[in-house]
Amino acid sequence: MKSNKNSLSFWLFLAPTLIALFFVVCLPLIYGIYYSFTDWNGIGGIGSATIIGFENYTKLFKDDVFLNSLWFTTKFSVVAIIFINVIGLGLALVVTSKIKSKNLLRTVFFMPNLIGGLILGFIWQFIFIKAFAAIGSLFGIEALQAWLSTPTTSFWGLVILMSWQMSGYIMVIYVAYLENVPQDMVEAAEIDGASAWQRFRHIVFPLVAPAFTVSLFLTLSNSFKLYDQNLSLTGGGPYNSTQMVAMNIYKTAFSENLMAYAQAKAVIFFIIVAAIALTQVYFNKKREVEM
Repeated sequence: MKSNKNSLSFWLFLAPTLIALFFVVCLPLIYGIYYSFTDWNGIGGIGSATIIGFENYTKLFKDDVFLNSLWFTTKFSVVAIIFINVIGLGLALVVTSKIKSKNLLRTVFFMPNLIGGLILGFIWQFIFIKAFAAIGSLFGIEALQAWLSTPTTSFWGLVILMSWQMSGYIMVIYVAYLENVPQDMVEAAEIDGASAWQRFRHIVFPLVAPAFTVSLFLTLSNSFKLYDQNLSLTGGGPYNSTQMVAMNIYKTAFSENLMAYAQAKAVIFFIIVAAIALTQVYFNKKREVEM
C-alpha cells in the first residue's frame, strides 16, 4: 500500500501548519541567534547592527544578576516540579477512586488552570499580604506576616502559586493513564494479598510511567519559562532575589534596550531548557512499560 506521506494531499493539508511553524518559530529563532552576535540595541535600524562575535555570551557569564536569576529559576523549577507532580498524582488517585463526587472534584481541581497567570499572581499577592497577615496577627504567628518581604517566603509563595495553578492540569494527564490501567491485574494482586501500596508501587506506578514523561516535560518547561506570575506576585523583589530568567531577559531587552545581549541570554536559556527537557524525556522513555 502506498504511504500517505507520499501523497500530494497529505502535504497540502500539512503545508499551512509547516508554513506557520517556520515563520512563527523557526525563522525568529534563526534571526535571534544571528542578533545575539551583534550589538543591536533595538532602537536603531536592524541594518545598523554590527557583528561583535561572542562578546555578548562572554559578558553574560560575568553578569551576577543573570546568574542569580538562573540559579533561582533552577531551584524554583526543581521544587515546583516535585510539588506539582506529587499533588497532581494524588488528586488523580482521588478522582479515579469510587467516591461519588469525583466528577465534581475533577472540575474543581482543574479550575485554577483556567485563570490567567497575571490574575493568579494578584489574587495570591492579596492572600499572602492581607489574609496571611490578618491570620498571623490574630494568632500571633510572626512567620505569616510580611510574607512577600523576604527571599525565602517569596520563593515559597511562587511555589505555592505554581503548584495551585498546574496541579489540576497535571491531574488530567494522570487520570487519562490511571483509567487505562487493567483492573483485572489490580484485582488479582489484591486477591493474592498485596496491600494498596504494593499494588500502586508494582502495578499502577509502572503502567502510568508515560504520564510521568509528559507531566515532567510540561512542568519543567512551564516552571523554567515562568514570567507573568513572577511579575504580578513579587515583581522580582525583594532586591531582585526572586527575579527569574524570563523576567531578567525581558528587563534587559525592554528596560535597558540591550536587545542583542538579551537575545544571547535567551539563546543560552533555550539551550539549557531544551537539554534538560530532552534528557529527562530520553531517560523516562526507557523506563516506560507497555500496557
